[in-house]
Amino acid sequence: MTIAPDAGTKAASVPTQSTYQTRVADYWNAEENPVNLELGKLDDLYHHHYGIGAADRSVLDERDPDLRRERITTELHRLEHAQAELLAERLGPLSPTDRVFDAGCGRGGGSVTAHLRYGCHADGVTISQKQAEFANAQARKRGIDGRVRYHHRNMLDTGLQTGAYAASWNNESTMYVELDLLFAEHARLLRRGGRYVTITGCYNDTYGRASREVSLINAHYICDIHPRSEYFRAMARNRLVPVHVEDLTEATIPYWELRREAEHLVTGIEDTFLNAYRNGSFQYLLIAADRV
Repeated sequence: MTIAPDAGTKAASVPTQSTYQTRVADYWNAEENPVNLELGKLDDLYHHHYGIGAADRSVLDERDPDLRRERITTELHRLEHAQAELLAERLGPLSPTDRVFDAGCGRGGGSVTAHLRYGCHADGVTISQKQAEFANAQARKRGIDGRVRYHHRNMLDTGLQTGAYAASWNNESTMYVELDLLFAEHARLLRRGGRYVTITGCYNDTYGRASREVSLINAHYICDIHPRSEYFRAMARNRLVPVHVEDLTEATIPYWELRREAEHLVTGIEDTFLNAYRNGSFQYLLIAADRV
């Protein structure tokens, strides 16, 4: 599906990509991970991120194998949706006339979550053509495609309208790009006073250089996790002033502990995340900033 650009928006039908970005696009075009797809099938909200909050571990006591699988999947999806709702809450207050921008939107669950909360218009951008097509099909299925749209573009150069957005975010996608280039694009798109939010894994540079666990996560996802301090330096260079910082590390551990027990969803990276969080070398942060 080709979506016509708005007034003041330049056409960008094929994203400009570096060799690395092409590898990332190829990865996500080929990705069919059950931990993303099986959870999304529950309510057609497909999130590409992790979860927060206390987990109901009684699901592990279920003796019927099919029901156990179903209950674990449902609980993991509840935790990941709680994370999406927390991010959406930090975007507001927004009105139905406002526009929001979802950078690295994946299969689109975050944009739908924001729209359902505020009634706002949403533009999602992904470097994966397959993801954009899937997300647009989901928006049509919900009957919200007039207000929630997805674009196959590079989030560093979206072609979207300058100053048109009341809020924007990255949900676990900043580790695929250079932060200065990313925040410059958010600052361009946001109106003055607009709100930017990110939830991200970052390495704790008071610990030292990136730990072995962080290096393993980078290799697993073909990404480059940034140090915590660089987020704040790059924001300051790009007119984004943090107004709220929340350490979600402890809140995400129950998700990973439960996922490690989900035989049908494990990817082999679960213990690496848990070790990194527990040894202090890796953190899960929410940062909200205003565009000045």
